[in-house]
Amino acid sequence: MYIKELIKHLGEEKFSQNETILYRHGHDESPHPPVEPDIVCFPENREDVLLIVAVATKFQIPITPFGAGSGLEGQAIPINKGIVISFERMNKLIEFSPENLTITVQPGMTRLGLNKLINREGLFFPLDPGADASIGGMVATNASGTTAVRYGSMREQVLDLEIILMDGTIIHTGTHAKKSSSGYHLNGIFVGSEGTLGIITEITIRLHGIPEHTISARCTFSTPQLCVEAAQLILTTGIPVLRMELVDSVSIKRVNEYGEYEFPVADSIFLEFGGFQVAVEEEIALAKELLSDIGCLSWTIAKDSKERAELWKARHEVSHSFRHIKGMEALGSDVCVPISKLAELVKYTRAQVEESGLLAGILGHMGDGNFHSIIVFNPDNLKEKEAAIRINESLVYKAIELDGTCTGEHGVGLGKKKFQNAEHGTSVKIFKDLKRLFDPDNLLNPGKLFI
Repeated sequence: MYIKELIKHLGEEKFSQNETILYRHGHDESPHPPVEPDIVCFPENREDVLLIVAVATKFQIPITPFGAGSGLEGQAIPINKGIVISFERMNKLIEFSPENLTITVQPGMTRLGLNKLINREGLFFPLDPGADASIGGMVATNASGTTAVRYGSMREQVLDLEIILMDGTIIHTGTHAKKSSSGYHLNGIFVGSEGTLGIITEITIRLHGIPEHTISARCTFSTPQLCVEAAQLILTTGIPVLRMELVDSVSIKRVNEYGEYEFPVADSIFLEFGGFQVAVEEEIALAKELLSDIGCLSWTIAKDSKERAELWKARHEVSHSFRHIKGMEALGSDVCVPISKLAELVKYTRAQVEESGLLAGILGHMGDGNFHSIIVFNPDNLKEKEAAIRINESLVYKAIELDGTCTGEHGVGLGKKKFQNAEHGTSVKIFKDLKRLFDPDNLLNPGKLFI
């Protein structure tokens, strides 16, 4: 009955029950089992979304928002079936204000599409999670990536959101001003809420000037712990790096084989510096001197933009290189701890992996204490699968013990909800109270964030 009403209000061109479309919108990039929705809707504006919400509320049908499908924790899987709202057609520019360093877009616009619009004005959107994620999806998971050491996460970029609540109310969570001391911080509540509180229809974000000069470098150390110490030294010295990534020797070996690179197989830091040319050259010279003093084994600067692009292409391919081993599956972590605890956690992780005998890489964003382990196992070998799950869980609990979090950027979704009580304790009750306030019938992306 509800499907007939959706078709009546939206029109046949804005929905699909095609088997291929249902399958595509029943999974993301996570290892969680796919669940196909009953119908996929393709709204083009807020009015279409309002119609979908009205029908869903009337018939008590769950709604799952869907962006680019690049999530890694199952946020976009419609585990209760129902309606998937695909935002691929809501990808338009609403307002671009280069003089204010702001832009307002629909949630389906991707980060590469956004940068294509604004780069010609000397501006860019700096967050880089690797995939060409949708801006709405990045807001929903509070995404970040390799540039978070300089620019922070998505929460620091969002100025205002237009949200449709399940009762049909349209709200704005902020303004276009760069700061405010007025009222509750609704941006902070909705960014990272994974589509469980309201449906995003417009996003206003801050933009940044493209650095005049950029230099990338790669250096190696004898242990991952020394890489972490090097990162701490750079940060405490005040050198304003754009990126600072740990890639351990196992990951270097694997990505060399996958992408036919020729990087030295050693625990490595990939670095990027950006700003005015004179300042950047001084910063990179100081960084080289500091790191040499603590045992840097090699230091290589990318000679040109091609080498720089290759360096970061390799960094982004590390995860793929483990996840695309024939006949194997990979389980990835996404923990974040205070930077002073990062070396301890990296050492703990490597010990756990070596004891198991499984193949695993360690990489991550050292500048903000966020790192990933990627554990490879044979899905047909129950012992290996259980070992991978056990290592991943022990790593998460160790991160929480070190006053960290179970996820630094991938979000909670299905995979991390079992850790919420351990991390947040009695605050989980507040999460549930907020959910009931905004979504009393539990129709928005049910089954995500907490148990």
